[in-house]
Amino acid sequence: MIQVGILNAYFPYTLEESARRIREHGFNTVQLDLVFKDMELGERDITASKCKKIRDTFRQHNLPICCISGYTNLVHPDPARRTSNLDMLKQIIRHAGELGTPYVISETGTFDPDSDWVHHDKNKTEAGYAECRDVIGELVQCAREHGATFLVETYVNNVIGSIEETLRLFADIDDPCLGLLMDPTNYFETHNIGNMDKQLHAIFDALSHRIKIAHAKDVKLADTDQGVVLSGIDAGEGHALQGVGMIELPPPGLGSLNYDVYLQRLAKDHPNIPIIIEHLDESDVPRAKSFIDGKLMAHGL
Repeated sequence: MIQVGILNAYFPYTLEESARRIREHGFNTVQLDLVFKDMELGERDITASKCKKIRDTFRQHNLPICCISGYTNLVHPDPARRTSNLDMLKQIIRHAGELGTPYVISETGTFDPDSDWVHHDKNKTEAGYAECRDVIGELVQCAREHGATFLVETYVNNVIGSIEETLRLFADIDDPCLGLLMDPTNYFETHNIGNMDKQLHAIFDALSHRIKIAHAKDVKLADTDQGVVLSGIDAGEGHALQGVGMIELPPPGLGSLNYDVYLQRLAKDHPNIPIIIEHLDESDVPRAKSFIDGKLMAHGL
C-alpha cells in the first residue's frame, strides 16, 4: 500500500519536537529537510554524528526517512551562487546513506538571476540544456561514488520542465543513480491544464519507470496573472510557493488535479511508494492528510 508522509519543514521546531508532532498526525514516513531549531546544518556543519542523531530520532518515532530535500538552483547565473548551491547539495548527497536513504531531490533550476521559480529564455535553449545536463551529470557521479541516487523534480519554469525534456535528460544520462521525483502538478501550464486526464496519462506513460518518490500538492488555473506567490510560513521559498503566473499550486485537495487518476496510475507500477504531502502550513495538515487517506482508501491503495 502507498505510504503517506510529509516534509518536516512544515513543523519548524527542534528535531525531537518536529518528529513527535509529525508522528502524532499518523504519518509513517518523512521527506527530510535539514532544518531544525536546535541544530546547525550548513554545508560545513553536516557531520556523521548529526546524521545519526537525525536518522535515529525519526526512526524512534516510527518515521523512517524516505528521501532528503536538496532543493537549490542548479544553474544559477551567478558563478559564486551556483558553486555554493552545488557544494551544499553534494554535501547532502555524500551523507545521504548516514541519514537512512539514498534519495536526494532537487529541481533543476532557472537562469533567472532573481527568482528560482520564473522562466528565463535561456532555460529552453540548447546551450541552457547542455549546461544543466552537465551539472546534473556531476551530481549523478557524486551520487554514484557515495551509494546515493539523485532525483530530479521537474518544474515547468525550470530547464527541465516538460515530459520531452525529462525523457531527453534520462536518455543523455542513462544511469541508475539518476531517478525521478513525481509531482504531476509541476507539468501543468495554461495550454494543458484544460486536458487534465490526458496530460496525467501522458506523464505516466512516458515516465513511470523512472519514479522513486511521489509528491502530493494540487494545481489550478488562476483568474489573473499573480506573479510569484509565497505563503508566510516559516520555511524556505520552495515550500512556501503557492503559484506562479496563471498557475496556482495549493495544498492537496484544494485544486483541480484528478487525484483518482493520479493515484491509480502511481500505484500501478509503484504499489508501496511513499507519497509526500506539501505546499501547506501546519494548521492544514489534518485536512490534507484526511484528503489523501480518503482517496487511497477509496481505491484500495
